[in-house]
Amino acid sequence: MKVTLNSIREALSFTDSRTSGNTDNFQNMMPAGVLLLVYVKENNVCVLLNKRTDRVEHHKGEISFPGGARDPEDATILDTALRETHEEMGIIREDVEILCKLDQVPTRSGFVITPFVGIIPPSYPFQVSHIEVGKVLEVPLHVLFTSDNSVDQSSGEITYSYGEHHIWGATARILNQFLGLIAQR
Repeated sequence: MKVTLNSIREALSFTDSRTSGNTDNFQNMMPAGVLLLVYVKENNVCVLLNKRTDRVEHHKGEISFPGGARDPEDATILDTALRETHEEMGIIREDVEILCKLDQVPTRSGFVITPFVGIIPPSYPFQVSHIEVGKVLEVPLHVLFTSDNSVDQSSGEITYSYGEHHIWGATARILNQFLGLIAQR
């Protein structure tokens, strides 16, 4: 399956995932916003992920999208995602073309994540916060479509593999929804 930025734009323009659905179950959870960013690097459409350091408060050493918990000064949850992504990766908000909002995803640690899909310019010059980000993962989409992803039979949780990295939990659920949407086109 050949995926381009234009095919992603097209696939997401037809989705009804721009609303987060029923949020009644999430009222007591801490809101967080993340960006699922796609871009071209070396002729591949890639997804930006990072491995969190052991110095962060939550989700130490896990693979995640750039983003984090909402601060009181954030006007919207999209502002949260853009602010956190700038703090972690140095990505300027004006460089992000937001395509849509995906379904909210709860975590076991008490957060409810609102993911936004966006596009950034090719081969972006990241300015990484080494306090929060231990490693930047630029994962080609074709690898995710062909990776040895699996579903844990006891929990029903999906995981993706990229080299020695295992993508699981809320990040894998968000990635799974995104890949499903673009595969439909």
